[in-house]
Amino acid sequence: MRYLTAGESHGKQLTTIIEGVPANMPLLQDDINQSLQRRQKGHGRGKRMQIEKDTAEITSGVRHGYTLGSPISLVIHNDDFKHWIDIMGEDPIEQDKKLRRTVSRPRPGHADLNGALKYGHRDMRNVLERSSARETAARVAAGAVAKTMLKQLGIEVSGYVREIAGIVAEENPSLTINERQHISEASPVRTLDKTVEQDMMDAIDQAKKDGDSIGGIAEVYVEGMPAGTGSYVQYDRKLDSRIAGSVVSINAFKGVEFGLGFEAARKNGSEVHDEIAWDEKNGYHRKTNRLGGFEGGMSTGMPIVVKGVMKPIPTLYKPLKSVDIETKEPFNASIERSDSCAVPAASVVMEHVVAFELAKAITDQFPSDQFPKLKQAIDDYREEIRCF
Repeated sequence: MRYLTAGESHGKQLTTIIEGVPANMPLLQDDINQSLQRRQKGHGRGKRMQIEKDTAEITSGVRHGYTLGSPISLVIHNDDFKHWIDIMGEDPIEQDKKLRRTVSRPRPGHADLNGALKYGHRDMRNVLERSSARETAARVAAGAVAKTMLKQLGIEVSGYVREIAGIVAEENPSLTINERQHISEASPVRTLDKTVEQDMMDAIDQAKKDGDSIGGIAEVYVEGMPAGTGSYVQYDRKLDSRIAGSVVSINAFKGVEFGLGFEAARKNGSEVHDEIAWDEKNGYHRKTNRLGGFEGGMSTGMPIVVKGVMKPIPTLYKPLKSVDIETKEPFNASIERSDSCAVPAASVVMEHVVAFELAKAITDQFPSDQFPKLKQAIDDYREEIRCF
């Protein structure tokens, strides 16, 4: 499986094309739109979420509620494009109008300057429109298709917030994945710890009042992934490596860890590794899950636990200093639409990019032209490794 996205932040639409989804898999438009709606929620989101009502239209690859095995294309229309036709339209415009609308002041922390240097754009709107986190809506749409497939294979994925601005939610390993999903959906900041929910909201409100922004840590928890998915034989087939790359590819994400993560550097080996056990009902399993469901680039069959670090959004209402690329004079960086904190929404994005990597690993490893045969192959493999 693979996917591509296209579209600009204020353009006509976002487009996602997904290839490799097995044929004869049940898939409804609502499966995708529920995920898109979740991405738009969360305390700290800006005014644009009041404008956007993201819904995806399936334009190919699905017939009568079932996938065809051909590429699936999804379109998310931008209803606000009518206000941006003069700025973002594809037709040529007069040179004087173009100059008046040129963005020449790069914002610190964004792709503006690096993208202008790479592609030679004197108008950095050509960079910021595509590098915008708006593109993550298209990735959530792709991940929603993957999540639909995983769920039907007995694999559940849940994302939520572990930390905002240094306020840490206590971990509760006894929670089932259904409980995690229910609790996070009911929380304005998508946390599982009710005792810190208000503190997180207060920190977001204070950052907004100060014209500043704050970051945090999102976590994704996965149950049902069969052991041995991924591979140790090549670096690019290690599943944890693929997941790490997908998480860091999300706008503003700067770090990834599995299980204990960086804490493992401060512990002895006896406090890090997971002892192996066996019983007739479950087969092989680990007594603990400190390594977050991975050993040697492969899943262990334990829950996958991955965290992603999101920096504060760099667009500030008290802008940092920058330099105009035309005059070379210092200026306050330009202000675009901004959220004071997007960690709750980013946890939804992270959930979906992880889901896609899991689905890709499944389709890479098992016969996947037809969904019923894929499901049977997974069931047979689970029984095989239980009795191994």
